[in-house]
Amino acid sequence: MTGENPVRPVVPRRAVIAMMALSVLYLLGLLLGDLVRFDAVGPWLGTLVELAAVAVCATALLRTGRQWQVLLASAAVTVYTAGDAYYLIAFTGQPAPPVVSGADIAYLAFYPLMLAALAVTVRKLKGSTWPLLLDSVVGALAAASLMAMTLAPVLRAGTAEGTTFDVAVVVSYPLLDLLLITAVGGLLASRGLDLGPRWPLLVIGLVLFAAADIAFALGTRADLPGSITEAGWILGVAGIALWVDSVARAGAAFRRRDRGLPAATLMVSTASAVAVLLIGCQVPVAPLAQILAALTLLLAAAPLLFRNRMLGTLASTDDLTGLPNRRGFATELRGRLGGRRSGALFFLDLDRFKDVNDALGHSVGDALLVQVAERFARQLTSNDLLARFGGDEFAVFLEGGSSEDALKVARRLQGALAEPVQIDTASLKAEVSIGIALTPENGTDIDLLMRKADIAMFRAKAERSGHHLYSSMDDDGGARKLRMLQELRTALAEGQFELHYQPKVQLSGDAVTSVEALIRWNHPVLGQLPPTSFLPLAEEAGLMPELSAIVLGAAADQASHWHTAGLGISVAVNLSGSRIQRGLPRQVRTLLEERSIPAGCLMLEITEDMLMADPVHSAKILARLRSDGIQVSIDDFGTGYSSLAHLRDLPADELKLDRSFISAMRTDRRATGLVGSIIGLAHSLDLRVVAEGVDNEETLLELRTLGCDLAQGFHFARPLPAAEVAPWITRHTSVAAGAALLD
Repeated sequence: MTGENPVRPVVPRRAVIAMMALSVLYLLGLLLGDLVRFDAVGPWLGTLVELAAVAVCATALLRTGRQWQVLLASAAVTVYTAGDAYYLIAFTGQPAPPVVSGADIAYLAFYPLMLAALAVTVRKLKGSTWPLLLDSVVGALAAASLMAMTLAPVLRAGTAEGTTFDVAVVVSYPLLDLLLITAVGGLLASRGLDLGPRWPLLVIGLVLFAAADIAFALGTRADLPGSITEAGWILGVAGIALWVDSVARAGAAFRRRDRGLPAATLMVSTASAVAVLLIGCQVPVAPLAQILAALTLLLAAAPLLFRNRMLGTLASTDDLTGLPNRRGFATELRGRLGGRRSGALFFLDLDRFKDVNDALGHSVGDALLVQVAERFARQLTSNDLLARFGGDEFAVFLEGGSSEDALKVARRLQGALAEPVQIDTASLKAEVSIGIALTPENGTDIDLLMRKADIAMFRAKAERSGHHLYSSMDDDGGARKLRMLQELRTALAEGQFELHYQPKVQLSGDAVTSVEALIRWNHPVLGQLPPTSFLPLAEEAGLMPELSAIVLGAAADQASHWHTAGLGISVAVNLSGSRIQRGLPRQVRTLLEERSIPAGCLMLEITEDMLMADPVHSAKILARLRSDGIQVSIDDFGTGYSSLAHLRDLPADELKLDRSFISAMRTDRRATGLVGSIIGLAHSLDLRVVAEGVDNEETLLELRTLGCDLAQGFHFARPLPAAEVAPWITRHTSVAAGAALLD
């Protein structure tokens, strides 16, 4: 069950508007006014811009609560503004303000806070943190080597104009700016992160900072009014505040994205370091610049030394959970098998996991898998091996112990999911089916052991027993089922299914206004298979949601084709109970909107037993479907036991009488009386009645006498390929019209 997202306070954009207005006023005064006079007024106006930036960050914090990226970046803007305010108040009017003052404490604090905001982002990159940090450090060292070479004159002249400490502080600012810019560049180039919808504002703000700091360090203020340099700092603060505001308004701070630029970033960094070293061979270059360039090349070469190891680790590790994947598990398992060493191999498969992805999205499904993996890990020892094979499949190997020990661990793993898993506001109940194969009893070959564990898992899922220990009794039927299941999964991936359509004929007038879509499997070896030969297996294996989605999409495509061609028939689609989820109405609406067809072109048939499993939940879903104009039919009516008690409360348009009632009408008068009673009950509830399995004229006439609305069966037509439906309807209409004339 999902919950509503927490309502965040609605914060107006007055602070952003005020900051933008003050920034424009500041720029106009700088560009159009007298620069000498502006030096007296500009710092105060610039401080107002920075205070407005602090207000922007404060409103962002109100919106997000404690989102760390926003909190840390807001703190950076605030401390920098505090430093400027202190400097303005303390030194305004002094003829020679100091180069370094107490304000520099606040200025320097800006950089670790911004780096911390970026570091929080880096934490979201599972398995890629160290490569990203290494790339960022390489880029920062390369930039620092260039800066050290450029600022060498300042370092040499600093002893004449001020203390070495003053010069070191002044020069540190451009280096810190370049470190921030390089870190941002590393994040933008990384495979997996985005810095929010307005990341260029962050880059522009940091570039303005760097330009102003470089100008200040090189002594540009001796030639130009200080206001031009100050403009870089002030507008840089404004740009960063706008980025903070955009991240807060985006809600989910950072999205996954692949830009594919890390290699280019590394190439630029190494090329810069090589350039510094080459220049140093021709002209005198500061030793610090050459040392930094050499460090850049050494760190850039470090990944090459460990690349094979890193690639091997990544290839054997599951990105989502950090557990070994199938390859890593098999590699580790080979070293534990052999001889007479005992062990137990578990295959674990979450039940109905696809329903979570369909109803709540893959992000919730991924979060569920991470928590499930953590719960499984807590039930195992350090000697046990846990892996994720992909999707919702896990594997465990226990070294040593008996079959009783293996069964105890299986029960512990099941019990680990007894409590619902909390994902944000959603509370999800997860269950697992576990198959167990023992070694050496069931074999010592890894492939054989995995196959037997898979057979046992399938048996546990089919029997809904939770876990099953493999035995030789499972092999024949289990192996066949497993082979069929593998073929069924291949068929889903390769699209080996097609739909046939059986007409539903109105008994008053013989018109055809609807057809039922029935799936067929074009098996590459066995030929075309009817649904009864594979649907039970698909239901047991949890593949019905995927299969139903294929049927629903194909039926909607065909309905759209017929609608465009002017053939006024609706298509009825059978849905399993696993598809009666909260997101079904939205999915059906999307199907109809994408194909631009009216809701009346589609009908959903849902079996009575599935509806009765949870009538309250089913009624809500059906009501939403019908409110959108989707017709609902209760299929196989009469096979349940509590249907009459709930029939009045189920939103439906149609009842389909099960074929067992219809076939019994020829030999059992009580069956005829029961059918007549159901038809009368349905009509009293404004429901149409469809008779399934009408195979002869006698039954057809009896149903007409009883007032049945529609019928389908071999007496009219077998299920037809889509291309044959329209010709059949044309022929049937002609025959019906001729019969009416004869009457």
